[in-house]
Amino acid sequence: MKAMQGKTGWALLLAAAIAFPLVVPNSYFLTVMTLAFIYAIATLGLNLLTGYTGQLNLAHGGFMAIGAYTVGILTVDHQLPFWLAFALSGVVCMAFGYVVGVVSLRLKGHYFSIFTMCVGYIIYLLIEKWEGLTHGTVGLIGIPVPAAIGPVTFDSVPAQYYLVLTFLVIGMFIMHRIVSSLLGRSFLAVRNSDALAEALGINLMRTKVLSFVLSVGYAGFAGALYAGQVRFLGPDIARTDVTFDMVMAMLVGGTGTLLGPLLGAVLVPWVTQTLQFLQDYRMLVFGPVLILLIIFFPDGIVGSYLKKQARRAAAARRGQHVSARPGNVQPPVPTTRPGAENA
Repeated sequence: MKAMQGKTGWALLLAAAIAFPLVVPNSYFLTVMTLAFIYAIATLGLNLLTGYTGQLNLAHGGFMAIGAYTVGILTVDHQLPFWLAFALSGVVCMAFGYVVGVVSLRLKGHYFSIFTMCVGYIIYLLIEKWEGLTHGTVGLIGIPVPAAIGPVTFDSVPAQYYLVLTFLVIGMFIMHRIVSSLLGRSFLAVRNSDALAEALGINLMRTKVLSFVLSVGYAGFAGALYAGQVRFLGPDIARTDVTFDMVMAMLVGGTGTLLGPLLGAVLVPWVTQTLQFLQDYRMLVFGPVLILLIIFFPDGIVGSYLKKQARRAAAARRGQHVSARPGNVQPPVPTTRPGAENA
């Protein structure tokens, strides 16, 4: 894990991701990894709101569905170019997120989470029942693949993999810039204490709404990529199970970190696929494993490692401070045995 810190670690991860299709040419594995990257983008957005601002949005999967259906409806029913529909998917999600955020963020704690869970269920019902717009339970069929960019086409599975990887890298870079900026510190202040944040002059409502809008924007773009990858949409994409999968990935990796949601979003689908042979019983194995992970790594894999490193660094600083105090000078260690001079 230590080798994965800093720019070198991120460069190694990127190199491994680029080389993955060359090492594993099987299209099924590439498809699984592509979908994992899409969910990683959405989980990054959820982590911004939960890990950095302290608000748990249980409608995150619903916003991902809004982004996906925006692309599906605009391309299938209105024949808009894919990339124009892709851009509008993020705009629609963030606009809807602004309205929901202004209303819901007046609530705190679990009241906010319960409200957003209701919002997610409403989104699911609208997709299922509004047949004139969403095609209902029949679903949207024939969503086009992402349009070519110059000579580069995205008709093949490896091409779609690299396209999603590109957006994941861009999303990670933007998220790094956000959390490392003054805005990111404002989010952390709100997470730690509303009263402290207000004392520092931070506008609580504006900061929370901005975090919510940025968070669902990530979900919207992830949904748009999902629509171009799967090319079929049904109401199931808006189920609360999708949101809980993202929450699980975030908890496994570690909230409030950049690497944690990425690790969790990639690890959870592969573990689920590995237990696929158990069919309906795989959750009986996966559930206890997740519980043990939360018990022994309550901050997630990455979060627990970072806390352990912080404790070691603090202990080392305390040791240096004690040794530097006046009166703590130790006598020099003799280089020869006592009496050796007379031997």
